[in-house]
Amino acid sequence: MIPVDEALDRLFALVAPTETEMVPLAQSSGRVLVREVQARRDQPPFAASAMDGYAVPGGEVRPGARFAVIGEAAAGRRFDGTVGPGQAVRIFTGAPVPEGADRVVIQEDVTAEGTTITLGGNLDEGSNIRPAGGDFRIGDRISAPRRLRPQDVALAAAMNHPVLPVARRPVVALISNGDELVMPGETPGPDQIVASNTFGIKALLEAEGATVRILPAARDTAASLRLAFSLAASADLMVTIGGASVGDHDLVGRVAGELGMERAFYKVAMRPGKPLMAGRISGVPMIGLPGNPVSAMVCGHVFLRPVIRAMLGLGAGPLAPSQMRLATDVAANGPRLHYMRAEVTDQGLRPFASQDSALLSVLARADAFVIRPVDAPAASEGDTVPCLLLS
Repeated sequence: MIPVDEALDRLFALVAPTETEMVPLAQSSGRVLVREVQARRDQPPFAASAMDGYAVPGGEVRPGARFAVIGEAAAGRRFDGTVGPGQAVRIFTGAPVPEGADRVVIQEDVTAEGTTITLGGNLDEGSNIRPAGGDFRIGDRISAPRRLRPQDVALAAAMNHPVLPVARRPVVALISNGDELVMPGETPGPDQIVASNTFGIKALLEAEGATVRILPAARDTAASLRLAFSLAASADLMVTIGGASVGDHDLVGRVAGELGMERAFYKVAMRPGKPLMAGRISGVPMIGLPGNPVSAMVCGHVFLRPVIRAMLGLGAGPLAPSQMRLATDVAANGPRLHYMRAEVTDQGLRPFASQDSALLSVLARADAFVIRPVDAPAASEGDTVPCLLLS
């Protein structure tokens, strides 16, 4: 067995970032920007009114001052003339401030009578003008790499970018293995179960930005596994679920070896998830997950998510743990790194009483994995411990 951090390093050595592709701005949310983009214009491109009111020469503003209204400026429709002494332009939010005006008096501070306005006695002191380039200027950047959030997409749009350079989504071929599996909606035989790992792992991979192809479930025969591996040959990464242990019917490692797999490791000093394997088959990186549902999902968070991020160009490193207080005592840990399913409460992290790696119902209630280091001593309520938050 090897430690978790060493297993991650070996996995990162198996994969490489995908190439860059250009995608329309409207399809870029959640994608990974791989090159910085620069603003093509100033924002705002002109001095703009921040309020509805009247644009006037600022030096003439005082309580009781009167101005003749000579025109109107609205967003997208400027006033083309010049504001002279004693003159004002009716202006609306977002409109260009006309030449000769350097202050906008808000409409609440004005009394209008026909084409004349009189300023009130309790005037707002601000200019109520947004300066040209006050948000960003030509050449300002959105840095990369970064996963594009909705606010990043809005900024790129304002910078006048209709398309963005992003990492191609890695294609992951997902192979479930076992005679006992049927698909959701089918009627299981007396000795069968419904495949759940396939869909949980698919959701996890897609949430990180991968494109996932679910291949037909492989039966517990060498021929069926060989066919599955051949169907996965065009993917960027193949992930098997189940069959990675050492039982008589656990054939993944054996068949992969017969196909010439260059093994990177087998077995990791963690729980749940010890029977994890990885390597390359015909140049395609392969990760073999254990079959127990919780083990597979824990390995998905600990290994698959960082691997997909590395393939998207976001760097090679583990998920960053958080630090939280325990809401209950926790026993000493043994020789394997332990990821304990826990809920986040007002009092802190509360690991579930049962940590059985087959209990999906417990995993579904979990908000975090409490990380218990190798040979960690007992921890007490109130102690701060590392954890991986799942939301």
